[in-house]
Amino acid sequence: MISRALVAAPVLFALALGVAPAGAQTAFDPPRLPDGRPDLQGVWDFRTLTPLERPADQADQAVLAAEEAAEIEARAAARSAELNAPTTDRDELLPVGGNVGGYNHYWVDQGARVVDDQRTSLIVDPPDGRLPALQPGVEMQQLSLAEDLGGTLPVRVRAAGIGTDSYEDRGLAERCLLGFNSGPPIVPAGYNQNIQLFQTSDYVVIFHEMVHDARIVPLDGRDHLPASIRQWMGDSRGYWDGDTLVIESTNFSDKTASFNPSVAQAAGTGTHLHLTERFSLAAEDTLLYEYTVNDPTTFTRPFTAELPMKRGELVFEYACHEGNYGLYNMLAGARVQDAAAQQQ
Repeated sequence: MISRALVAAPVLFALALGVAPAGAQTAFDPPRLPDGRPDLQGVWDFRTLTPLERPADQADQAVLAAEEAAEIEARAAARSAELNAPTTDRDELLPVGGNVGGYNHYWVDQGARVVDDQRTSLIVDPPDGRLPALQPGVEMQQLSLAEDLGGTLPVRVRAAGIGTDSYEDRGLAERCLLGFNSGPPIVPAGYNQNIQLFQTSDYVVIFHEMVHDARIVPLDGRDHLPASIRQWMGDSRGYWDGDTLVIESTNFSDKTASFNPSVAQAAGTGTHLHLTERFSLAAEDTLLYEYTVNDPTTFTRPFTAELPMKRGELVFEYACHEGNYGLYNMLAGARVQDAAAQQQ
């Protein structure tokens, strides 16, 4: 299968580098289960340094030169070494009730490599590697992880929030409702960037390391749920197109975005989202994941991204649970401090 979005010049350039373009047909014959279908099972790691959208300074460049890819990877390695360098242990006691700090760089893992074919973006269609324009009247919800910015409820971004008065002010990932990289669709970000696939003749299960969600996808041709039934991660139905597993998802909740480009951005609502995902083995250690977002009420046209995942080893428990007491206690404690400050 030739990628629908990569134009001829970048493809030829990639071939000149000896790198197969994303989605290109190869002679690889995947391992198969007794029913003859490709065996997609295992842990798959989707970390990458390749951004979702093509950077502005590479507007006309679909593929990196080998030297450019090496430079990006070297800079990332140097930055990681710098941020993870040992530091002197703290001697003084932390103030009671003070800020003990949150995640540092040790917990964040953006990956160490660009994608195999050295594309400048995960988005392959539109050909400019950018998200299509939003429909008139639709705005990208922009919040911040560093400060609370004004916004409207519900908060559809994954991690950032609009205030600290209520759990409803916080992002979906902070509330342990959805992972900020698991989607669907899957968009690399942060950490816990693994999925595990389980497979029978009748079902495929996509288990997400982030917020431990499991999508159970029937393969028996059944209809989608009635339109009145909405789910956080949509309602998924799968089928095989040759050796490619295709999953169609609808019935997303209006409390989720049509698409989250990052943990602090959200566009539209999931009400009219039709998501198509494709999984195929490109090599023994590479699972090609492709998705198409089609929401005519949010975007002026559909768009497609391709993300090669690498075979991983382990999925760890992610102990994040909806309604956990940590968030309630933090908010309640902050309100007590506010009241005490007003009485002074």
